[in-house]
Amino acid sequence: MEASIEISLYPLSENYKDVIVEFLKSLKSKNANLRIETNGLSTQVFGEYDALMKLLQGEMKKVLEENKAVFILKLSSGMRTPESVEGLLG
Repeated sequence: MEASIEISLYPLSENYKDVIVEFLKSLKSKNANLRIETNGLSTQVFGEYDALMKLLQGEMKKVLEENKAVFILKLSSGMRTPESVEGLLG
């Protein structure tokens, strides 16, 4: 099953930018056939559900073990890429 996940990371420290950048670099280096898109507010990851969850489980755990931080996730079945929802907006 394909899935889409939107991730927002809020490190609770003064070096919050460094924590976010390292998380994104790590995600992108281990993307395993996943599509990863980043903007100023969040990161969207698209791909096979099991691969998404396996990747995020390890990467989020690493951040939480090393930092005080909050993750907010939105999870949807299917590929909710900008291209796939473009026709729905009229």
